[in-house]
Amino acid sequence: MNFPIYLDYNATTPVAPEVAAVIRPWLEQHFGNPSSSHVYGQQARQAVAQARNHVAALIGSDDAEIVFTGGATEANNLALLGVARAYHALGDKKRHLVISAIEHPAVMQPALHLRELGWEVTVLPVDSAGRVAVKDLAAVLRPDTALVSVMHANNEVGTLQPLTEIAALARANGTLVHTDAAQSAGKLSVNVDALGIDLLTLAFHKFYGPKGIGALYVRRGTPLKPILFGADQEHGQRPGTENVALIVGAGETARLARERLPGATQHLASVRDELHRRLAGAVPGLMLNGHPDHRLPNTLHVSFPGVSGRELLAAVADEIAASVGSACHSEADAVSGVLAAMGCNAARARGAVRLSVGLATSEQDVIHASSALADAWKKLSIR
Repeated sequence: MNFPIYLDYNATTPVAPEVAAVIRPWLEQHFGNPSSSHVYGQQARQAVAQARNHVAALIGSDDAEIVFTGGATEANNLALLGVARAYHALGDKKRHLVISAIEHPAVMQPALHLRELGWEVTVLPVDSAGRVAVKDLAAVLRPDTALVSVMHANNEVGTLQPLTEIAALARANGTLVHTDAAQSAGKLSVNVDALGIDLLTLAFHKFYGPKGIGALYVRRGTPLKPILFGADQEHGQRPGTENVALIVGAGETARLARERLPGATQHLASVRDELHRRLAGAVPGLMLNGHPDHRLPNTLHVSFPGVSGRELLAAVADEIAASVGSACHSEADAVSGVLAAMGCNAARARGAVRLSVGLATSEQDVIHASSALADAWKKLSIR
């Protein structure tokens, strides 16, 4: 058992040894530019093609529908702003965007930018479990709705959205559908045809791959214009010489994830549920945040009564590494926007802690972590 016990896998994951092994030669030996016609370029081009194939296989798409980016944030920006640019170029009058109230800032901020550019942006509410109601989407769809962007799984509470129903409704309206699957891919089976979406964002560092590399799935025929300008790499959607080392790492990450599913999903859910069971037994009044059933298999978001989640984690910092919410804004003292959107009161939001387990999380980790958290809660709650 290593200390502190890592329970922040939704923030990032360690790079799998197999992934590190395939990256290393592309840092130390192979250096060709995929656009070059000579043998060094051919080797690099083949490596990128193989990686693209692995990523496509993970989500059930064609290879040509995968665009590598510098991360999930860039992929989300490309999805929203790229669709907006495409409709403008086509002379299409569609300028209405729909998102949910609990989107990651990488979707929320591009949406607000589009609003500054004159787009209308509708923000769908979520229920107390963090789910969008399909009827609420039906009420706001219009003939000029260009895009609906609803995340597959929430990064804080882990709630899964009814994406298949959302996509079916939107596409029947002639509206494109994007989903940020940064948290779900690699933990759950994700198939773009089954979901019925047009664009999907991937973040490889969320499932044992390297940071600094992401991908956007773009269904064939989806109108999209690049948001960066340069040469025509990545099907003309993302200019710049390809980062072959990280792309190769992304491909191996996808290959490993596909190989491990669904066993990985079952392991994660088992460990998460055992952690929840032990905490609930030791902490009277512990509250689960998020949907009890429709959620990520690895995510346990709970509120400890009568204490601050931030103070609780500080008290166990030598034993447990976890967070109170999204790593992208974990230093902020304000109440989580996700919990606020779910209608959590101030006391419940104040006591919130996100515990996210991984493939390496063991039963002993769960036993020790639950005991340490319960002991710290007891000490803090009687002050």
